[in-house]
Amino acid sequence: MHLLRIDFRTRHRRGATLVLAAILMFVLTAFLAFSIDTGYLAQTRAELRRTADAAALAAGWELYEQLAAGGTLSSAESAMRLAAYEMAQLNPVCASPMMLDNTGDIQIGYIDYPRESTINMDDTRPYYAVEVTARRTSNRNGQVPFFFGRIFGQSGRNMEVTAMAVLARQVSGFQLPEGSSATLNILPFALDEYTWDNMLACTMTGCASAPSDDFAWDPASQTVTPGGDGVYEVNLYPQGTGSPGNRGTVDIGGANNSTNDIARQIVHGISSQDLIDLGKPLILDPGGTMTLNGDTGISAGVKDELASIIGQTRIIPIFSTVTGNGNNAEYTIVRWVGVRIMYVKLTGPMSKKKVLVQPAYVLSPYAIRATAGGDWSDYVLTPVRLAK
Repeated sequence: MHLLRIDFRTRHRRGATLVLAAILMFVLTAFLAFSIDTGYLAQTRAELRRTADAAALAAGWELYEQLAAGGTLSSAESAMRLAAYEMAQLNPVCASPMMLDNTGDIQIGYIDYPRESTINMDDTRPYYAVEVTARRTSNRNGQVPFFFGRIFGQSGRNMEVTAMAVLARQVSGFQLPEGSSATLNILPFALDEYTWDNMLACTMTGCASAPSDDFAWDPASQTVTPGGDGVYEVNLYPQGTGSPGNRGTVDIGGANNSTNDIARQIVHGISSQDLIDLGKPLILDPGGTMTLNGDTGISAGVKDELASIIGQTRIIPIFSTVTGNGNNAEYTIVRWVGVRIMYVKLTGPMSKKKVLVQPAYVLSPYAIRATAGGDWSDYVLTPVRLAK
């Protein structure tokens, strides 16, 4: 009798275990469903982030290409929107192409700081910016679908991710990593502020005594051709700088750079050793100035090197004043500007010598963004980068 009671109790406990197992299986299944849906949401957010980042960067680089070809932010806007739209479609989310709304999902303009969210059309602000929002919502591209959430009455979830790409337009100077083999595409020739500003004013609004417009840059063939293109040139070989015996050459490196040094810098740029030899940062101070020693001037000894970079872009310093003579001259640098070399003639009478340049956008990966407002640079940009 005692053994029979034991068997009965054992059979009773086995029945309870089956019920408990069934409950636990349901709970485990619910947790599995939750995990799958949660994982899918996380994957979708990563895909949205990738798509928004790629579309914003594509629009930013398209802006640079349009600016380099002579456009403006306004004229580049439609091309930027198209670049963002096409890039979004190349980066599917939830295995479906992403569609962007041209007005609601793509914002283009200017900002003050890289992580600032408000974009407007105030062109005095220091950054170009493009913001792209990638959405999976009931109104745009469809919600992110749930696999098992439907059991609990949830068919999907809205999700969106925003990315912003920026280019800094105000550059205070340049630096290279210590020991870097890279160079800065800066010419050691300074131009006076009045000549530069007058040329820009004539280009923008016209003027009675306009500079020359004798050469044109053809983006299609990547060549300089005779004839005007509506962008004025200025002579980088000035007929007078205010410093007797000096015609605009500056030492970016050791004092009294030789012709060989200048020739090397013309073709290959400013090296990290040049910056060491300079003995100070190649950066405008908080007041927006720095001084560079003068050299005796652009000579026929570098005409071949200058001729070899016709059509290429370079950065040059702009000076407000110069004191001293010859090698003792000191230039007060107030701005960095981007130019394209259009024409070189350094033989013949002094009045016939020319190194003509016109404004052109230059991208400098080693540019330092200005931290305060001011006329720090024209036509010099940092590379496109993500701000958020």
